[in-house]
Amino acid sequence: MNYSKHETAIIDDGAQIGTETRVWHWVHICSGAVIGDKCSLGQNVFIGNRVVVGNNVKIQNNVSVYDNVTLEDDVFCGPSMVFTNVYNPRSAVTRKDEYRDTVVKIGATLGANCTIVCGVTIGKYAFVGAGSVVNKDVPDFALMVGVPAKQIGWMSRFGERMDLPLNGKGTYICPHTNDKYILTDDSVSLV
Repeated sequence: MNYSKHETAIIDDGAQIGTETRVWHWVHICSGAVIGDKCSLGQNVFIGNRVVVGNNVKIQNNVSVYDNVTLEDDVFCGPSMVFTNVYNPRSAVTRKDEYRDTVVKIGATLGANCTIVCGVTIGKYAFVGAGSVVNKDVPDFALMVGVPAKQIGWMSRFGERMDLPLNGKGTYICPHTNDKYILTDDSVSLV
């Protein structure tokens, strides 16, 4: 075993867990899950069968990552944030064959208590504010807040708001990393 786990954690046979990953109290990882290196799964985390978690992902306390969710490298899931996998659930109607794929791209942050409605893609290094509800795709580097979540700005890879308008043209150089960002129309790219 090349990862560490608390004695209360339940890891089903077949789960793949990477090197130096830490599994804390009362975590349950299902047999089909694939988890990368150097991840941290906080207290009371659940990881479903058809879940892929990249490297260096932080999943804070009380987060359930259900089937059909993919978290790329360096994703941060804040405490008690929520993923869904059925768009229109009913207790009396089985819809396991209707799960929608959710992808959270490299470096994205999902704030505490936010909800990610299934079937969306969260762009690279996007930042979803605490308590927000995301029900549509989020662009790379976008700062999203509210219910439903609306874009109010742009975030750098360093995790700070960039001084750029939502639309148009512009350039931003991060004072911490010297990364250069270019705004063209309604998207930001790192050069």
